[in-house]
Amino acid sequence: MVRTVKQYGGEPFIIPAMGSHGGATPEGQKRVLDELGITEVRVGAPIVSRLDVEFLGKTDENIPVFTSKDALNAYAVILVNRVKPHALFRGDIEGDLIKMSVIGLGKQKGVDLCHKMGFNHFAERLKAMSQIVLSRVPVVLGVAILENAYDETADICVLAPDEFFTMEPVLLEKAKSWMPKILLNNLDVLIVDELGKDISGDGMDPNITGRFASDYARGDLKADRIVVLRLTEKTEGNANGIGVADITTLKVIGETNFTKGYITSITAHLEYIYASEAFLKRSITIRNWRL
Repeated sequence: MVRTVKQYGGEPFIIPAMGSHGGATPEGQKRVLDELGITEVRVGAPIVSRLDVEFLGKTDENIPVFTSKDALNAYAVILVNRVKPHALFRGDIEGDLIKMSVIGLGKQKGVDLCHKMGFNHFAERLKAMSQIVLSRVPVVLGVAILENAYDETADICVLAPDEFFTMEPVLLEKAKSWMPKILLNNLDVLIVDELGKDISGDGMDPNITGRFASDYARGDLKADRIVVLRLTEKTEGNANGIGVADITTLKVIGETNFTKGYITSITAHLEYIYASEAFLKRSITIRNWRL
């Protein structure tokens, strides 16, 4: 994409559109991209990671909308995001370009306001907010990426902004049909080898485990007990999502960097259940496993 924009005479730069992730700091968000292999040297474009936002207006429900100043002042904006089911709400749009236009480009300020709304009717509110963003930010197209059950790119769809609202529900259903599934149900114990932010925003994808941290999302799988054995190396101690597990190990607790998840947890208004004193008291820690 960077090469193509350059071929047409553009001078592309990359904006991390990830809300509060990366600790809601410019350096942290650049580090998240770096862990994904997206660096200035590798892609051939500067990464502009400022968190400055500008107020755009309010929806009919009086919800304020903010967006990245860098995106607002660009000549043209291309949104790039995966399309996949969300972990906290259900709707005809969930994790996709519309959400990215509102929450991703809204930076810390935008995601904080969105999560204060709660997740009831979240999809409809995101669409109303996105309409305001798209009317002001010069978005020229969106690139929707769909993955198969092995986290491999399976399809890429390029959409004009006016197609976001008609095509993304179709792409979401396709993405759901391609997700991995646990074929058994009503499990006594579900053992999760690894938990990490590189796997899911909730550490372990609730769309797979069936254990959600929100009242506005449900899955078919039922597991009486969930055991988490270890953290991924890439999560760097961020154990967001461990609170929905029933059993873990001293190794997980010892490797947990509690400050890593504070910003996301506060921003999400505790919808992301984080390891806390209450969790430690109620969970069972297995002391003698060598993992």
